[in-house]
Amino acid sequence: MKILLLGEYSNVHATLAEGLRALGQDVVLASEGDNWKNYPRDIDLFRESNSTWCGIKTYLKIKTLMPQFENYDVVQIINPVFLPLKAERHYEFYHQLRRNNGKLFLGAFGMDYYWVKAGLDCKTFRYSDFNIGSQVRHREDNDIWIHDWLEGPKGELNRYIADDCDGIVAGLYEYYAGYKPYFPQKLTYIPFPIRKCAEAENPETGEKIKFFIGIQRSRSSYKGTDIMLRALERVESKYPDACEIVRVENVPFEEYKRLMNDSDVILDQLYSYTPAMNALEAMARGLVVVGGGEPENYEILHENELRPIVNVEPNEESVFDQLCNLIEHRKDIPCMKKQSQLYIARHHDHIKVAQQYLDFWKSKALR
Repeated sequence: MKILLLGEYSNVHATLAEGLRALGQDVVLASEGDNWKNYPRDIDLFRESNSTWCGIKTYLKIKTLMPQFENYDVVQIINPVFLPLKAERHYEFYHQLRRNNGKLFLGAFGMDYYWVKAGLDCKTFRYSDFNIGSQVRHREDNDIWIHDWLEGPKGELNRYIADDCDGIVAGLYEYYAGYKPYFPQKLTYIPFPIRKCAEAENPETGEKIKFFIGIQRSRSSYKGTDIMLRALERVESKYPDACEIVRVENVPFEEYKRLMNDSDVILDQLYSYTPAMNALEAMARGLVVVGGGEPENYEILHENELRPIVNVEPNEESVFDQLCNLIEHRKDIPCMKKQSQLYIARHHDHIKVAQQYLDFWKSKALR
């Protein structure tokens, strides 16, 4: 099968491409590398800045590349906004992809209309990036997302593509829950793909437990890492001889992995029900995740045995209490690390996941 993957979020498409190639598929990945994270790709769509001039250059560059994006059996776009261009510019390229290829699939892997809408209804989720119970989280960047996706051209583009495409793949429970009321017949859930790592040679912790926290400066409040960091700093003050913080801000992916490898515990995404790509990458390396591990996460995976994730409620006291509990029960950490790697092998192995994609794409090709 000849497959084109367009766009990138958190290494999802690059890892999927590896799995598909391992299964003998012909895959091309075109993306901008997810900005400063600089994930690998075959065709580079990087845009240097948000200026109008760079927008024009990027538009013309993509125009010249479009002949290379033809005659594929499957095209999957990472998001409705799958190119580094304004939403209004996407229709032209989307229509070309539809005309000149086989089946086209939409990825539900991140911020989009249906995710924002589900968060704001204050009913779909007990908490999310957009709500805590029945209360909407009013923050400046949330207002921007709401304007862009619910009221603006991004939302219009999303609704158009979701209605027109051949299938939709959700990578997390939350995204699946957002799309399910509207597209139950064309929607599926497939776990994010992760490359398995060698089993941790020494799952024991050192004299100090190393707590890793990765911070995106522009999204710290949105993702809750500001609250998690405050809780972690309180823990460090309470247990100075047992706790070490490894804090990383806005570094390329390869550097991020290197800094993460020697840690024991990762704090990630306070408002999530589920571990996303950064947390899953950490679990593959034998780290314990403190973050989203709600029952819905295990249910959608049909996982009835493993419980490797330290689930926290979306507040500082819950994070603080769970971190203290980890330190006070540090003897349990080696077992939790092994469960993390088993969890990845069981549900997220990139070759197993790639086969799930192939099965889904083929099922739609027969219709």
